[in-house]
Order: sequence, then C-alpha cells, then structure tokens
Amino acid sequence: MATTTVTEQNFAETIKQGTVLIDFWASWCGPCRAFAPVFEAASKKYPDVVFGKVDVEDQQGLAAAFEVRAIPTLLVVRDGVLLAAQPGAMSASALDELVKKVKELDMNEVRRSIEEHDREQGSAAPQMGGA
Repeated sequence: MATTTVTEQNFAETIKQGTVLIDFWASWCGPCRAFAPVFEAASKKYPDVVFGKVDVEDQQGLAAAFEVRAIPTLLVVRDGVLLAAQPGAMSASALDELVKKVKELDMNEVRRSIEEHDREQGSAAPQMGGA
C-alpha cells in the first residue's frame, strides 16, 4: 500500500484503521527527503499498516496539536491510541523493528496501563478520535 496524505480533515478517520505510522515532514527538509524512500518502502512491505504523511507546511494545525518540534517526526498509533512520537529519520531496519513491536503489543494491556496511570494522575485516557 502506498502512503496516504493525512490532513486535519481525514486524521480522525485515518487513526482508526489499526496500526498507523504518520510521518510529519516538509519538502525543504533534507532528513525528511532521505527518510521518504525508507518510509515508502515500508508502506509496501507492510500492507496491513497505514502509512500516512503530514506536510507540516500545509497542516500546521496537526503539527501544532502534536507539538512537532523537529522533522521528520514519526507518530505511532494503534487502535486510536497514541503510542509514540519519534523525532528523527530512521533506518529501514529500525522502522521494521518498530512495526514488529507495535504489532506484538497487547492493546488490552496497553489500555489497562493507561487507565491505571490515569487513575493515579486523575486525568483522561490519551485516546484519539473517540476510539
């Protein structure tokens, strides 16, 4: 599957699609351009994972919402739950390892951990898009 352009309009729907990796990038960013072929190749290697791209120049609201301070930044979401925001370009092997680890997660256990943490902190669970 090729990468998908993610915008404020389709973000909520995109993150509901299981395992989702979103690359925050800009056309003028050298490391972003270097990471793009790695990200694109992974999107073909893992057709069961959604690979999205957010152009921070066009989607400044999304970049601000996730406090993206460096690009590229990779947002990792599974079942509507934000798992990580990783700044910096990744190698193909590091991206493969990340996908593998995310797929192996027991999301029931992740949700229990979040709920426990939130009870201790007195805050709401960091789920996105009502998932």
